[in-house]
Amino acid sequence: MNPEPLNDCDIREKPFIEVRDLLALNFIKSSVPLVFRRHYRTGLRSHLFEVLQPGDVQKETEGIRIDGQLSFPRARPIKMLRLFRARFRNLEEALEEIARVQLIIRYLAPDHVAKSNEFLVTYNHEGVNDILLCGLQEYIAGEILDPWAPLDDQALAEIVTRASPLFPDHHKIPVAERIQNVRNQVRFFVAHVKRMITEAAYIPDLAGIGNLILTANGQLKLVDINNISPVSPEKPIFKDEHGYPVCDKSIEALALLEREILGTPSAEDDAFYRIFLKPARMRVVSEMLRAFTLSPDKRM
Repeated sequence: MNPEPLNDCDIREKPFIEVRDLLALNFIKSSVPLVFRRHYRTGLRSHLFEVLQPGDVQKETEGIRIDGQLSFPRARPIKMLRLFRARFRNLEEALEEIARVQLIIRYLAPDHVAKSNEFLVTYNHEGVNDILLCGLQEYIAGEILDPWAPLDDQALAEIVTRASPLFPDHHKIPVAERIQNVRNQVRFFVAHVKRMITEAAYIPDLAGIGNLILTANGQLKLVDINNISPVSPEKPIFKDEHGYPVCDKSIEALALLEREILGTPSAEDDAFYRIFLKPARMRVVSEMLRAFTLSPDKRM
């Protein structure tokens, strides 16, 4: 079903927008020699578009001949453009939001986060000028790493193998070596996130579907940096503005990465996780997650 036209509606209120809506925005130059394509992921906090080279799109649609065979290689984005849904009463609030995003960059860059440049624009809609936060982010080629999925050696081998066509030199690195790279990457990733928790008392959203990407050579990257949560073991359990228990679910995701990939002690034996993963607390979190899933304004 085709979406209704934008009709100057506030894009922050739209479940999704199309390329024609993006190009109609006052801060997008029509003369830019690039192609935009709506990404299949559109979440609660941003609209996401691929930024493509026109020549790559032409090869995808018209095909190229390789050794006499016609091939249609999918155009790979050079960047990802995010239009954030967040509303700001003033410039100070917008700068505070950028500071929270930069906190993730400070602790996880350059190895474990997709590099991103945030910027503010004047967004004109319905005769009103608002501050809109945007981000131009590095594109990470790889496969989703779901902390709740099987993560044994066979599962990891399948993930890096599926990602192999996106990595030109994949045939030069044996799968076993790439799996070891995954373990090393996860070990460093967990250490950096724990440091962020202990020093800054914040954690990024590690639980959202598709937030963690595993590349063919075993690199682990956080690609969704829109949601950062304060970390507190106290009650009431923290929920974001949409009712999602992002802190507790992200702590749980971190524990799963450690247990399933690194084989470290269970949460019951680790003081870092123990208070968040008590059965009684997890039952409450499960109810919060269920309420979030059933929420009428959920647009995942």
